[in-house]
Amino acid sequence: MTPPLTPPPDPNPRKPRLVCPPGSVDCQVHLFGPAAEYPFDPGSRYISEDALPETNIALQDTLGLAHAVIVSGGGYGMSTRHLEDTLRRFPDRFRGVALLPPEVTQAEMERLHVLGVRGCRFVSPSHGAHLPHLSERVAAMAAELGWVVQFYPSPRDLDDHAERLMALTAPVVLDHFAAIPAEGGVDQPAFRTVLRMLDSGKVWVRLSGPMRCTPEDFPYPSVTPLAHALVAHAPERLVWGSDWPHVNMRGRVMPNDGDLLDMMLDWVPDEATRARILSDQARHLYDLPDPV
Repeated sequence: MTPPLTPPPDPNPRKPRLVCPPGSVDCQVHLFGPAAEYPFDPGSRYISEDALPETNIALQDTLGLAHAVIVSGGGYGMSTRHLEDTLRRFPDRFRGVALLPPEVTQAEMERLHVLGVRGCRFVSPSHGAHLPHLSERVAAMAAELGWVVQFYPSPRDLDDHAERLMALTAPVVLDHFAAIPAEGGVDQPAFRTVLRMLDSGKVWVRLSGPMRCTPEDFPYPSVTPLAHALVAHAPERLVWGSDWPHVNMRGRVMPNDGDLLDMMLDWVPDEATRARILSDQARHLYDLPDPV
């Protein structure tokens, strides 16, 4: 059976009120297509219309961003071909985070490093058997290259992985507010686990995908207390991402990307802290150059 077609992003991104600091980075986008050249993995839970690098670069320019990090989409499984081809074409605008098979070699990772890959991503088993689950072996090789390890938990299993993640030698980035169910608020055990992980000094959280934490539509009000608590607790361990083109939003209102970026004005009211999150810390994690 053909998986469902995910709705496209808003084609008319609004220029945000927020003026991004120089060198700002969108730390998670997914790119797809052209579909005739890059088929979706048979295990993918969705297919997408083309979300091309040229379109994303235009979005970056509208939002005032300098770079984006391409996170290999689950739609391509553990194939890195699309990611590699995009990094070859646009080395100045993108870095990459790859979904790697468990048998990947150090030589293969070194080859990806030359192209601009700076991280590997693991997911909770609940996100699909066709995607890589946590591997200490791959994470150790990533650490040798100076990469980050990104992990996308499910709303129910962060505690199951917390100790293994904190034992890794590579920096760990938790995707999408660590997938914390926003309706549980800041006192739920899973959120306390996130704070404990941040206190280790080895773990980062990406302020991204608020729609992944709640069934609410924009502006996702139940996510705001989580953002405020994270910023108050460990602003030095946060980055931001748009999650463009916002796959798997069937039956929901598609947000405008200018509005999503402007949420940072509420989540992080202090301008200097926003600059660290949007630019300084993101460039440090993903090995991007200082702004000219």
